Amino acid sequence: MSASGRPEWRSKAVPVLVAVVAVAFMAMITGGAEGTAATVVPLVFAGGAVAAAVWAVRRWRADRRAYERRLTEWAVVEERLKIARDLHDVVSHGLGLITVRAASTRHLEKPAEVQSALTDIEQVSRSATAELRRMLNVLRDNADDAPKSPVADLSALPEIVRAAGKAGLRTELTVSDLGAVSPGVQLTICQTVREALNNTVRHAGPTDVRVVVGRDEETVVISVVDAGPVPGWRHTPGAGLGLAGLRERITALGGTLAARPENDGFELTARIPDEVAA
Repeated sequence: MSASGRPEWRSKAVPVLVAVVAVAFMAMITGGAEGTAATVVPLVFAGGAVAAAVWAVRRWRADRRAYERRLTEWAVVEERLKIARDLHDVVSHGLGLITVRAASTRHLEKPAEVQSALTDIEQVSRSATAELRRMLNVLRDNADDAPKSPVADLSALPEIVRAAGKAGLRTELTVSDLGAVSPGVQLTICQTVREALNNTVRHAGPTDVRVVVGRDEETVVISVVDAGPVPGWRHTPGAGLGLAGLRERITALGGTLAARPENDGFELTARIPDEVAA
């Protein structure tokens, strides 16, 4: 099994096939001898080689079927984990914004501000509900034409920041010239920024955040740094799976994820290799 958990193809028939070749070679060597041994030994070698070859072919086929079965089971588990991570992203992000926005209305005095907060909550709720409905449609048997995964690229970053702004985050977004970026890396960049902002909303409240997406040679670097919790803010814990799922996504692409305190706040840094832009 590889480091990613994907089953690897192996067969016990390979050593037997090597032995068959060795036996055949020995039979060829004794072919020039005389006497009873010259007749019997090659026949014994040939019979053993044929029997071993038949067994090796059958074993090869059995091992191949077993490998394909393990590979199918692994693919099913991977798909379930992917769906679980996507559902977590949708639910955690949407409910996190709703929770923080609803909590912030306690300190609002003007009716117009309260109305604006309720409008934001409604929009986020509708968006999260629509995304959940789309994902559930994907899981139905009659949804063969539905997209199998959410589509997101770098153009979605401003909308992600704008959605976080409805929860009170004051976010500065800087995206340098990245050149060509593969679709998988673009999706992971969006997921990284979304998860980082969602964690900031939960743990620090309406604070200042700086998001920088740039390139270090063949590596895309995402940095999200917040200024720390606002006075009196009580953090809202999540399921505790966001960073773990994000680290799995990034590691699957050969990247790394670091999360650590920075001054009074928190810093999240992701480094993802990308061959397309090299």
